[in-house]
Amino acid sequence: MGAALTVERAEVIVASPGRNFLTLKITTIDGLVGWGDGTLNGRELAVAAYLSDHVVPLLAGRDAHAVESTWQYLYRGAYWRGGPVTMAALAAVDMALWDLKAKAAGVPLYQLLGGACRTGCLVYTHASGRDIPELLDAIEEHRAAGYRAIRLQATTPGAASSSSTHASVSSKKSTPAAQMSNERAPRASAARYSAFDVATCWEVWCSRSFISWIAPSHRAFATV
Repeated sequence: MGAALTVERAEVIVASPGRNFLTLKITTIDGLVGWGDGTLNGRELAVAAYLSDHVVPLLAGRDAHAVESTWQYLYRGAYWRGGPVTMAALAAVDMALWDLKAKAAGVPLYQLLGGACRTGCLVYTHASGRDIPELLDAIEEHRAAGYRAIRLQATTPGAASSSSTHASVSSKKSTPAAQMSNERAPRASAARYSAFDVATCWEVWCSRSFISWIAPSHRAFATV
């Protein structure tokens, strides 16, 4: 890996399969291609402009092996440093250069970073439902597929989506905990769970206890 691996060009790709994703493609004069991700949800086009206007013109002719040198050059070379747009753009370059380095060496990237330290990792998925029975059916499907960690969400009656609605929280007690943003409110029907002491829940919030309360027969799912 001593010989230079010269960058010929870089391209910014914005695709939208449901939401925007930003990919940086760096190609060397030898034809190797490195891929990096610079997605910044909701601000992908800002990162695309930053890369296209301020970063891509600086990459041609640089040695792709010089990953750290290139990162320092791009980060310290600008008057304004940091921020989500800048760092997302630099992350895309960093990933693409490491990808190129690994391909030039003929080994998986993780081998250059010290080797594998595990053979797998725990992942989670979402279980959604228009009501609790439907939610529990979705949980069963995900468990059958092998998931051991499942995020639960149920639609508030009358709402169109289960991902952006929450049950309203009200309490006669005017405690700071009871006044918390409803972003942490139980995603469930306020009528169905009117007996649940929400104010007390905020004082001693525990996802495991809440899930066990809404589905006593499914306590195994409350593994958060």
